[in-house]
Formats: sequence, structure tokens, C-alpha cells
Amino acid sequence: MKIKEVLDSKKVSISFEIFPPKKQSSFDSVMNAALNLCSLKPDFMSVTYGAGGSTKGKTTEIANKLQSTGNTVSLAHLTCVGSSKADIKKVAEELKANNIENILALRGDLPKPDANGNMPENFDSNWENTGYAHASDLVTALKKDFNFCVGGACYPEGHPESKNKEEDINNLKYKVEAGVDFLTTQMFFDNDMLYSFLYRMQSKGIHVPVLAGIMPITQLSTITNAIKLSNAYVPRKLLMIADKFQDNPEALKQAGIAYATDQIIDLICNGVKGIHLYTMNKPEVASAIMNNISSIVKASQ
Repeated sequence: MKIKEVLDSKKVSISFEIFPPKKQSSFDSVMNAALNLCSLKPDFMSVTYGAGGSTKGKTTEIANKLQSTGNTVSLAHLTCVGSSKADIKKVAEELKANNIENILALRGDLPKPDANGNMPENFDSNWENTGYAHASDLVTALKKDFNFCVGGACYPEGHPESKNKEEDINNLKYKVEAGVDFLTTQMFFDNDMLYSFLYRMQSKGIHVPVLAGIMPITQLSTITNAIKLSNAYVPRKLLMIADKFQDNPEALKQAGIAYATDQIIDLICNGVKGIHLYTMNKPEVASAIMNNISSIVKASQ
């Protein structure tokens, strides 16, 4: 099933994101976590791709098993950074062969070189000339050549590489006009940031469904990474939680789950129709949040 159809049929959708392991030795544990997440009955699950496509084979395998074994619609991430058009075509054909109908099209981040300064094997250093330089170019190809349901990423607080929020929205509109069916936001911790972003989107004529990306803070490194990756604003309330419980992991996890739950309830009450939970491969965290909001989601359908 295509995610566009899922979103059209739901007044409120709940989806999860997981990431494949970089090492084969961890594959079974990640797969078990993924299937445990399927048991929570999300409307769909997305599987990340890794910098420069470093986990592309595992992404396809996990996405396939989510559907065949977990009976859950899957969304495979696909990045164009470091790949030629031929590489992208090969991955898209593999996804099609595995009955994957949905792709989150991303430019992606450059992989880090090893200790000797070498990039990963098969990385095309000339990718901007041999491949797709922007996510919008990738979107166009996926829609034209494969008829995937294609999602895109967006940044409530602005893309870190954009000069300003106006430029960011203009670039986002260009991507949507290329054929994006829905958008998923980067993590944010202040709902007002999302509401302001949605207003700017609508004022520019962007009306595709937007899934609000929620990252439960269950360890201090999550906050650090959030600021580094997306320049996310961290409210005083969340900083106080992190400071208060930094030496008590279980208390921090419980408080982080409560904070994420409050965010989700507020979003649903304010008419946001899609919640995308960054699970960090932790079924117990997703389960706790789902238990907290189960009746709220049911009442909103």
C-alpha cells in the first residue's frame, strides 16, 4: 500500500522510524526490534539509509521483512549523495522487486572518511555530475521512472544550509512541485516551531500532508546530536529535565517519554494529523508512548 493512501484514510496517523545496523553482527537484534515495533501496529514504518548509502542493502532487507513478516507498510529512505544515476536506478529496481512502494527521497549526508582519509568503497566522488545533486532531482526520477509514492524531508527551524527561512521554504516548494506526496519533519522540541513552519508553508501554497517528527529524549547524547544535526531549539523545560536527571538514566528515560507524550497530545489537539516517532530502535520507548496516547488517537479517528 502507498503511504499517500494510508494518510488519506486516517484522521491521525502514527508511524515509526528505525535504522539498520552498520555491522552484520547486530542485524538480528535490530530486526527483532523492528518486528517488536511492528507489533505496536503503527500505520507504517520507515527505514533509514546511512550516510552515502552505507546501509542500503540492509535497508531493503528490513523494509521487505517489515511488510512480509511484520504486516506493516514500509517506507525506505534513499539518498542520492555519493551515488550515480545508475546506482540509484539499481537500488530503486531492487526496492521494486522487494514490493516496496514508498521511498523517502533525500540528498543525504556525506559519509566520513576513514583514518587514512579514504571515502567508503563504491563512493562516487563525482556524484554531483554523475547523479542527482538535489533531493528534488531524485524525486522527479523516482516518480517518472518507477511511480513510487515519494516523501520528502523538511526542517521546521530551517535547513542548516539555507541562508534564511524564506529561502528554505522556497526550496521546499520546489521539491514538492517535483512530485513529493508528503513531508516528514526533522526532530523538534518546541511545538510552536512547527506551527510557525506550517503557517509559512501554507502561505507559500504548500499543502501536502506533513508528519511531525518526534524524538523522545532518553539519553543526553540525543540532545547534543539534535542540536548538531538540525540546529533544533531546546526549550528550557527540556534542558531542566536533562540537567535534573543526567545521572539517573531510568529517570531521564521516563521524563523523556513524558515530554514526548505531551508534545504529541498538543500536536493532535492542534490538528496535526501525522506523528512520526524516531524510535532509535527502542521498542520499549515506543510502547510506553503508544500506551500513553492510545485512547487519544482512537478518539481522534
